[in-house]
Amino acid sequence: MDTVQIEAPVVAVTVYVDRARVTRRGTVTLPAGQHRVGIGPLPLSLDRDSLRVGGSGPATVLGVDVSTRHQPRTTGERVADLERRRRAVAEEVAGLDDADAVERQRGEFLARLAERAGGTYARALAAGEAAPADVAAFADAVAGQLTDGRARQRELARRRTEATQELAALDREIQAAAGRRNPDQLTAEVTVAVEAAPDAAAEVELELTYLVTGASWQPSYDLRLVDETLTLTWFGMVSQRTGEDWPECDLQLSTARPAVAAQVPELSPWYLDRERPPPVPAAAPAMAAFGGGPVDEPGGPPPPGATRGTLGRAARPAAPAMKQGVAAVEQGVAAATYRPARAVAVPADGTAHRTTVAVLDLPAALDHVTVPVRSPEVHLRATVRNTSTHSLLPGPAAVFHGGDFVANTRLTSWAPGEETELALGLDDRVRVERELVRRGDTRAALGSTRRREVEYRTTVANHTPRPATVTVLDQLPVSRDESITVRETRLEPPPTERTDLGELTWRLPLPPAATAEITLAFRVDLPKNTPLTGWRE
Repeated sequence: MDTVQIEAPVVAVTVYVDRARVTRRGTVTLPAGQHRVGIGPLPLSLDRDSLRVGGSGPATVLGVDVSTRHQPRTTGERVADLERRRRAVAEEVAGLDDADAVERQRGEFLARLAERAGGTYARALAAGEAAPADVAAFADAVAGQLTDGRARQRELARRRTEATQELAALDREIQAAAGRRNPDQLTAEVTVAVEAAPDAAAEVELELTYLVTGASWQPSYDLRLVDETLTLTWFGMVSQRTGEDWPECDLQLSTARPAVAAQVPELSPWYLDRERPPPVPAAAPAMAAFGGGPVDEPGGPPPPGATRGTLGRAARPAAPAMKQGVAAVEQGVAAATYRPARAVAVPADGTAHRTTVAVLDLPAALDHVTVPVRSPEVHLRATVRNTSTHSLLPGPAAVFHGGDFVANTRLTSWAPGEETELALGLDDRVRVERELVRRGDTRAALGSTRRREVEYRTTVANHTPRPATVTVLDQLPVSRDESITVRETRLEPPPTERTDLGELTWRLPLPPAATAEITLAFRVDLPKNTPLTGWRE
């Protein structure tokens, strides 16, 4: 039975996070009877167990086989000739290196000779045993030899540069010639039984689907803050190295993870035991003889940068904003599939191609956060609830204030209805300063203790044109020794929250152009001669 080859281009691709499902479709007209139809070439990364065949028409699919089509290789004569030329050029480079080394040694010899002869001639001239003309002639001869040697070295360097460039060009040619080999390809051979009149033919459409590795899509986001609204634009970055180019077709992005085993994990017993001393190490193996190896024994050894933003810029009357096409979504039981608004061609070169998945307008509650004990910077923060039906995947995000880029951040998994906090860069219009205003270190003259006292003042100023809530984080030290005690002496105003680990939180509502102060003072008592670690000011 002969095989009829048909054209079956890629018509649909569903991309997962680590693979893709490809659909090909082709039409063939066949007479009644059994026929073998070949569809290919298919990529080598194809998962043969995932191959499925369907279609339409008066035919029955009897089976499908996958065969490997071995492509002819380029002849080796070209590569052999290039390698012979490369060896010759490499030998030429080695000869030039040897000649350069000889010239360098010759120059060093002449330099040492001139140095020794200089002393001899000086003594001879002083004793009247040599004529100045003879000394000048010798010096001219040595200088001429050195000049000629330098010229030969320059010529050798020029020739070596040319030979090295030729060697690199030959290496590239050899690599290209070796790479100009058509890779082996797979072909799906579908056996069908066509039902038609004896003297008639029927049109049959075959649809082939299969999974391939080497393809993925990753989420990427733009976060644009305007007033109290955060516009989140979700992009899908699609790339693939499957060995076959995807034309503009029905491209879908799926959040399903077919690589994860669909099996509920089971618990194993959780054992507790008494700690036992480690076993005594065994003695070193005996030596077979002086200088020999160890005697064989059974077993063996155990195996976010930021820039100034434009928050609060007054809106100017403008034309309605241009709408952006988004993907249609199909929500499944445990995953969603997105179909982009425009067709996207994805070649098999590994480059990322971006398509818009969704644009979401989410209400944001803004505040500012600062940790002046660590850094005098104030961060703008948004508390946002995902009011959409989309489960957002982890991915990088670019933060914009209006039209200005201010920071990079990263989103974690964000489910519908879930509230999260997003860092939106620095806001230089809210200023914070923390200063040490008092310090004391006293020792009891008759007692056995000493005391350290400090007081800090933190000033927060709101230079924005609107009210701002600033969250200030600070801390008290925590003692890990019973003999060292920490006592707060002044906390004004009282913190909004505090923890057992000494973390203090103030939430300060500040009108425009207003300032607020926080005073934090504490003392540490410890034995007189006890060294203190962890202290900082």
